[in-house]
Amino acid sequence: MRKIKLYETIDGHIPIKVFLDSLPLKVFQKIAWVLKLLEELEFIPSQYFKKLVNTKDIWECRISFKGNIYRILCFFHKNNIIVLTNGFQKKTPKTPSDEVELAEKYKNDYLMRCKHGT
Repeated sequence: MRKIKLYETIDGHIPIKVFLDSLPLKVFQKIAWVLKLLEELEFIPSQYFKKLVNTKDIWECRISFKGNIYRILCFFHKNNIIVLTNGFQKKTPKTPSDEVELAEKYKNDYLMRCKHGT
């Protein structure tokens, strides 16, 4: 069983919460359902969860709703914690590199603060 955690900056900002709060209720409900799959299923279909190639272990939660595509980037911590970093509505075939870079920056910050106990 996995646990979902939201990345929080040192000053208390939670980027993924800002994204989730901006979504229509029905989209949020679909995302919540996919996140529940991540927590409960031993094997998650790649339709919903996939490692991004050429990244430093960044994964994407994949959500489709009424022809729109949403992505939430995340990483694993201590094997069973999935830390959600940032999200976006996907409008191009390729995941935007600035979103991946942001997820990697948040991951590095999170791991550094965990290491130092802050």
